[in-house]
Amino acid sequence: MLEHDPNREGERFLEEVDSFCGNKRRWLVKIEEPTDPRYGYLPRERPIDLYIKSGVINLDKPPGPTSHEVVAWIKRMLNVERAGHGGTLEPLKARQEA
Repeated sequence: MLEHDPNREGERFLEEVDSFCGNKRRWLVKIEEPTDPRYGYLPRERPIDLYIKSGVINLDKPPGPTSHEVVAWIKRMLNVERAGHGGTLEPLKARQEA
């Protein structure tokens, strides 16, 4: 693990993700620049309202409710007006539509 250095936050984040996932790769960084908050955030520093405003929820939908129903639930839970889904991978639906 790298020592705390504000100029190496991106590399530290990647190492934490790799460690969590059990990856053993080594990152080669030519130049590390600090992230200017006017142009973005490191994922762990991004405010929750920005995740909700423009984020993606990767959801493993259980059998039963439709994708449309789950989207409606998410909209109510997060109190947002706009949400949608990117399709379905339900085996039965995929066979019927093929």
